This record gives sequence, C-alpha cells and structure tokens, in this order.
Amino acid sequence: MPPHLIQSVSEEDMYEGMAALGLSHCPVLEEPDLEAALENVEDSVVRIDMGKAYGSGMIFRMTADGAVIATNRHVLAYWREESGVVRFPQGLYAGARVLGSSESCDVGFLLVEKEELGLSVASGLRSVFVDESIYGGLKKGEAVFCLGAGEEEDETIFQEAVLEDTGRYIEDFGGEMLYGRGFAKEGMSGGGIFDGCGRLIGLLAGGTYQNEIAGVPVDQVTEAYREIAGD
Repeated sequence: MPPHLIQSVSEEDMYEGMAALGLSHCPVLEEPDLEAALENVEDSVVRIDMGKAYGSGMIFRMTADGAVIATNRHVLAYWREESGVVRFPQGLYAGARVLGSSESCDVGFLLVEKEELGLSVASGLRSVFVDESIYGGLKKGEAVFCLGAGEEEDETIFQEAVLEDTGRYIEDFGGEMLYGRGFAKEGMSGGGIFDGCGRLIGLLAGGTYQNEIAGVPVDQVTEAYREIAGD
C-alpha cells in the first residue's frame, strides 16, 4: 500500500487563493435593504489619517500583495508615507504606499501590504463588492447610502441619500458624476456610495449645504484601477 499523503495548505496559500478567486468581498443582498446592507459593508470603510487632515477610503480589492484602498485623488494630495496611516475598523493602524492617482477622475489608490497587517488580519478583511455592469441600471429616485469615516477615530458615518443622476457633468470635478440628494460630512470624501443591496456604485467626492452629494461612478473607479495597477 502506498503511504497516505496529507497535503497541507498554509494560511498564506488560503489567503492568496481567496484573493485570486475574488472571494474576499462583502456579501450582497438579493433585495434592497439599506440597514442590512450597511451591516454587510461597514467593515470595508477605512479612515485615512494624514496628521491634521483625514479622509475616508474603501477596501477596494484584496490582492496577493495586500489590501488596495480606493479614495479620492484630492485626499491623497495630503498623504505623506512617513506620517500617514490607514485605520481599519478592527482598530488596526497600518502604513501604506500610494499605487497612483487617476489623471481623468478624482480617484487614487493606496496599498497596505499584507506584511503590515499580518496574515490572520488580512484574511479577515473584506473588500467592497464591485460589479460595474449594474451602474447603467440604476434609477432616479433609488434609495442609496454613503459610508465614510467620522471625526472620532472609531466612528463610521452612515447617511441615506436619493439618487438623482448617474452621469451629471459637474464643472468642479471636470467630468460626469453620480449625483444625489443627501448629506455628507467633512472627512467622508473617499468613502463609498452603495445601492440598497450593498454594491459599490461610486466614491463620494463632495457635498453641499443644500443636501447635494457627488461621487465618482464605479465604472470610472474600476477603469482607473486597471490603468494604475495594469489589471
């Protein structure tokens, strides 16, 4: 009889396998429910601390190298690698490096390497669910929500909004943006805008005191990532 062989799979093998198969994302709902969707995605928001300034970001993708954080280009304008830190919902602080920023839209990316996180922590992180094909099916009047970092280090802000337009040209951003009615607080820039099922539909880029919000559409975010990461 040949010896019985036991194949061992390391924690790193499992992590890299899940990342390669795209299995490290938040669950999504089959029917819209903002409160339930919030519970699924709230651990994907991060706080980007840059000394006296801070912004928000989303865990956009888990890769073999670590966690890719999507945020606004204007947030990364304040980033300094020697002093900037990313705070994860689990209370972990980690350094990061800039992967790059888009020249055509208000999007940039950080990479928090898995060695900074530790494999056990990295394996437990979940990225936002991204399916850019759904963007064209969004309807005016649809209930959506914004998610970003709050003033307190452990605070996450949830704001409901109503979608008004998926392609409104906004001169301040120099392009077509997701536009809606809702309230965005300072520091939420770079946070996520989600549909009622918990799917990412954009990155929050700004708001007004007239309860208007603007975000970078998810298809622009994914295109920017492909250009920067060569993915």
